[in-house]
Amino acid sequence: MRPTALAALSLSITLLIAPTVTQASSSNATLSQEDAAWLRRDAFGLDTATVAQYRALGRKTMLEKQLDDRLGDSLPAPVAAQIASYESFYTPLDQLLTSIQDEQQQIKAMLDGPTKVAANQALQARGNKLGQEAQQAELLHAIYGPNQLKEQLAWFWLNHFSVYAQKGRVRWELADYEQNAIRPHALGKFRDLVMATLESPAMLEFLDNAQNAKGHVNENYARELMELHTLGVNSGYTQQDVQQLALILTGVGIAPTNGKPEKFGPKVAPLVVRNGLFEFNPQRHDFSDKVLLGKTIKGSGFDEVQQAVDLIVKQPACAQFISRKLAEYFISDNPPPDLVAKMARTFRHSDGDIAEVMRVMFQSRDLISNAGKKFKDPMQFVVSSVRLGYDGTPIVNAQPMVGWLNQLDQPLFGRITPDGWPLDNISWSSSGQMAKRFDIARAIGTGNNQLFTPVGSTQRGAGFPMLTTRLYYDAIEPYLSPATHDALAKATSQQEWNTFLLSSPDMNYR
Repeated sequence: MRPTALAALSLSITLLIAPTVTQASSSNATLSQEDAAWLRRDAFGLDTATVAQYRALGRKTMLEKQLDDRLGDSLPAPVAAQIASYESFYTPLDQLLTSIQDEQQQIKAMLDGPTKVAANQALQARGNKLGQEAQQAELLHAIYGPNQLKEQLAWFWLNHFSVYAQKGRVRWELADYEQNAIRPHALGKFRDLVMATLESPAMLEFLDNAQNAKGHVNENYARELMELHTLGVNSGYTQQDVQQLALILTGVGIAPTNGKPEKFGPKVAPLVVRNGLFEFNPQRHDFSDKVLLGKTIKGSGFDEVQQAVDLIVKQPACAQFISRKLAEYFISDNPPPDLVAKMARTFRHSDGDIAEVMRVMFQSRDLISNAGKKFKDPMQFVVSSVRLGYDGTPIVNAQPMVGWLNQLDQPLFGRITPDGWPLDNISWSSSGQMAKRFDIARAIGTGNNQLFTPVGSTQRGAGFPMLTTRLYYDAIEPYLSPATHDALAKATSQQEWNTFLLSSPDMNYR
């Protein structure tokens, strides 16, 4: 590493201790400091299209369109085509799981030897590829999605309802989880989001509820549903509540994918519930009456599950827990209690309407007054750097970004425990983390990153980006700290200048 690069890296690490938001150095900036600060919270990071959209619509109208989701999920045609080419996205999940089961049966019938080993390795490689496709698709949506507020929420909810790719068949199910459980409900009713994750094969397998049956009760999902997904720790529920919820969830699982659907008698068949691969199997359900959070729930089948979720999400503790966690992600590690209380009231009065809760937060002055104090997690850092660096140019190979998140110790779908990656500043601001971020900033700033090299190709990429654009001078340069200006002045080339900017404290906070 060159001496100037080492000096800039050392400066970046030192400045992280006390980040500052400076006043504009010029009154001619097209985008005001407040507008720029609001957009950095609304989006993963600035790019020309986002700033243009903001100027055209204004803050209020842009926010309303985002909350109403009228901007949709439309992606640039090359990016949409790239995602559509992924096997995990063009193949229905039932077909994927049927194929893995068929392959496993064929491998099981083989004699031990090199052929069997190779077949096992090929099956594992296919599963890994499907998992990587889901990772790449989420990154591509985050970078190019026109509704950046929704994209941030999609990432937030994927982390909140975390699943681990390497457990069982989960990596085969990630695209379905992302596409059908999380993304459609990111701005809807929280209750619907909980039910969508509850019925998702990825969640059912990760937290073992697919094995939860009468006489063989598994409490894993019931515990995490209350502790991590809805109520939070120390919210008043007891171990008995966990046990009762586990009984309510018996029979909640996945339909067979072996081509031999289970047959039910005339008395049981009306109680079966199916939605895609989700299945409520009444023959595996405990029909006894339960008492959950002080309320009796009569044994009735799948209706018990719906009653339980309704009861849980209407608890004041749920409104408080979800509101605080959203504010922690978007505003600060210790969000203003008054704002969290207002968000929680809105959550309760709107029946858990996520868009209404977000409206309260994004119309609050706290969003602006805390600007520049929230440290980016690795996902935010990588996505914002690529958005700024390549400014809407469609990349053709998202795998390097998957690798960067692995290097930064936040692999997508890679959290082994079900609590999701931490949201606080201290978890991501160590000197080791900053050294890795400097290397990634250099890969982007110098163009040495393979983002524009198709997989399997040897062609050269698009070269290094030119960050000294109108976007930079209108929305970024006026608000950089003096220390960052000084570091940039020491750069000896455009590539080095790019690296210093992307690795600066200003670009690591939002």
